[in-house]
Amino acid sequence: MDEVFNANSGFILGSLEIGAAPSFLVLVSDPRQYFHVLLDTRTFATFAMQNGEVVKNELPEVVDPVPESSDVPGESEPRSGWLAYTPPPLAVPLNYADTSRWNRFESRYVSGLFTAGLVVDRMDWSSQDARSEDQVGDLSEFSAGEIRGFRFGAVGTLNMFEAPWAYTIFGATNAFDKGFNEDGLDDFTWFDWRIDIPFLADSVISIGKQKEPISGERVQSMIYNHMQERSAVSDALMPSRNVGIVWNGTGGLPYSTWAVGIFNDWLDAGQDFDESANQYIGRVTWAPLRTRDDSSLLHLGLGYRYSDAKEGFRFRTEPEFNQSPVFVDTGFDAPAGFLPADDLQTWNAEVSWRRGPLWLASEYTRTAVANTDLGNPDFDGYWIAGSWVLTGEMRPYNKKSGTFGSVPISRDVHQGGEGAWELSARYSNIDLNDGLVEGGEMDIASLGLTWWLTPVFSVGLNYRYIQTTRLGIEGDSSGLNGRVLLLLE
Repeated sequence: MDEVFNANSGFILGSLEIGAAPSFLVLVSDPRQYFHVLLDTRTFATFAMQNGEVVKNELPEVVDPVPESSDVPGESEPRSGWLAYTPPPLAVPLNYADTSRWNRFESRYVSGLFTAGLVVDRMDWSSQDARSEDQVGDLSEFSAGEIRGFRFGAVGTLNMFEAPWAYTIFGATNAFDKGFNEDGLDDFTWFDWRIDIPFLADSVISIGKQKEPISGERVQSMIYNHMQERSAVSDALMPSRNVGIVWNGTGGLPYSTWAVGIFNDWLDAGQDFDESANQYIGRVTWAPLRTRDDSSLLHLGLGYRYSDAKEGFRFRTEPEFNQSPVFVDTGFDAPAGFLPADDLQTWNAEVSWRRGPLWLASEYTRTAVANTDLGNPDFDGYWIAGSWVLTGEMRPYNKKSGTFGSVPISRDVHQGGEGAWELSARYSNIDLNDGLVEGGEMDIASLGLTWWLTPVFSVGLNYRYIQTTRLGIEGDSSGLNGRVLLLLE
């Protein structure tokens, strides 16, 4: 063959004999350990050849393969798959060059595919005591249904270069992701737009509006997380998207990654560059302990973010429900909402352990504010979560970005199967009280159940019990949110 494909550590099953036409499958997992992959080869086979003829190929083509004899440091593995540090914000096929898909478009200079996602929620606030009502108002007014988000866009390649560049562009009527710099997202916005350019030593530079490289929970697509919404501390202390440049690559150790970025959202915010804050961000990850087939894996990560805080700061969030008022806010007592600071420094630490269908994870985030008039306050929070895929599937691990993917489905309902069921739990805390700032403290205990009927359709329930403390008063509340997620395949 004149083409080279990356099998992504797949498992070959079939007949390979010298002098005979090959017939074999490439499976995503070892069927000796995960028998269910043999029950649904349509889903779990990424490559199939029968009598020397390729009948299925979902493997990414290797870009600029390096000869096996290459001794160039950092170029022992060829560049392949998604170029960017993070994949597109919606679930799309790994091989976006697959010409067999109906939503694929092709031209001499630009190719790719269209995709879209719709999330519909139904919220019910089931309890609230009098102290909570004094803090945030009557929550029953937020018990209703809503379109949580509708996002659409395209991903693909620009083919006018020797090594194709990748592009991502997505718009949204209401953002899936939230952060301290996101307001007024009920209107249409261009949520993601970036170009990914192959660079030195198998690294990639991404330019445009994108996620900052900090926090696995943030970098990872929200629809792949344990719960329907991200933790309160991630939404409060870290932004959803920003405009800037990210340079990323794999580290010197196996299963290690690094990424650094420079951001300033002056263009997206319609501000002068000198008036908008500058941010410098970095993240490193490593999976030091893992079995040969990756069925058991320990992941570690560290992140850092510096901002010169030209626009001041305001950290606030809802209690991990979208249909809710803000529960904690550093701007409660600030006339303009935002408070001044000389700079902001954020540290993030993450740890995950996945063993087959079990996934345990936790993160801690702390932001130090340089403002002597406020007592140089520090704000922090953490979350601890676990999920169990009741039907036995195992989430894949992305070695390029140090994140976990969606739950694969052994047999979806179209094939007479039961889909994939995932049970999850999380405990989170955020503390916005320090120095002279009384933003409140919040603890949330959550339970979740998600049923993936197919890879593009799921339904789920999330229950949360919330304790909020502000100015010495503790209020309790709880709620249940149902969600339907539909992705365009």
